Amino acid sequence: MTGRAAMIDGILSPLDRAMVSVLDRGFLYGDSVFETVRTYGGRPFALERHLVRLERSAELVHIRLPVPREVLEHEVLEAVRTTGNAESYVRVMVTRGAGELGLDPSASLRPMRLVIVTPLTPPSPEVYEHGISVVTYRARRAADATPAAGAKVGNYLVAVLAVERAHASGAAEAFIVDSEDRVVEGATSNVFFVRRGALVTPPEDSGILPGITRGIVLDVAKDLGIAVELRAPELAELGDFEEMFVSSSIRELLAVIRVDGSVVGAGGPGVVYTRLLAAFRERAREIQRLEDTPSGPFTPTQPPPSS
Repeated sequence: MTGRAAMIDGILSPLDRAMVSVLDRGFLYGDSVFETVRTYGGRPFALERHLVRLERSAELVHIRLPVPREVLEHEVLEAVRTTGNAESYVRVMVTRGAGELGLDPSASLRPMRLVIVTPLTPPSPEVYEHGISVVTYRARRAADATPAAGAKVGNYLVAVLAVERAHASGAAEAFIVDSEDRVVEGATSNVFFVRRGALVTPPEDSGILPGITRGIVLDVAKDLGIAVELRAPELAELGDFEEMFVSSSIRELLAVIRVDGSVVGAGGPGVVYTRLLAAFRERAREIQRLEDTPSGPFTPTQPPPSS
């Protein structure tokens, strides 16, 4: 097996030979939920947390997991093991399944599960050292103002368009701005802001995806005695913050040094960001040890940036 594989309903194959039905609702309508996981030391990180959130997302959109979480966990571990990658990017997806054309969800008889594994390509050390630029993007997310708000659903058109706008502007990420002019999250990340040494980050009830990395950041901030205010800042106040950063499973934490071309703070990764990145990586080591890592010791992909 090459370093790229897919497991569909428990059957493993090379990624370029994997096939799903053109009638699958995930393909036709984005009618699916998913999780993105990375490995450390060849072992999927916080896998149980990701699968719990996958199940919660599925409940919010009324998709029944086709197998117990324990079976999904086994399939992820087997797919990762088979590829033999030093480190892997893993996507776990559940769709409502295939059925007759039409929006009626009862037309689908059986949910489909999918695990995709490819080699991990993390940000370079220079990105952690120097930070990234972002743009702002006004949008209404697919699940906003619905009972599914906060679910990680497969309909990612808003994020795709936001990332396209960012890349066209020479930026690496986009801040999503809602109808109330609040910055709620990144296109593919959670967002944090720093003012006078305290963190500001949008709460879960603003419709954000409650990221696994975000949760760990909030835990280590508490341990470090860093105050946290849960609110979505208004677009007009972004210039008042000394630091900003984004978090995600693949990228860990990345400092934001420009927004729409305007420099953030001193124009580089700040003190609070640097402390939190180092603390996050140390906490990740602890979590990985608790989860038992037969593949070997945890080693972060990149060292913390110099302060």
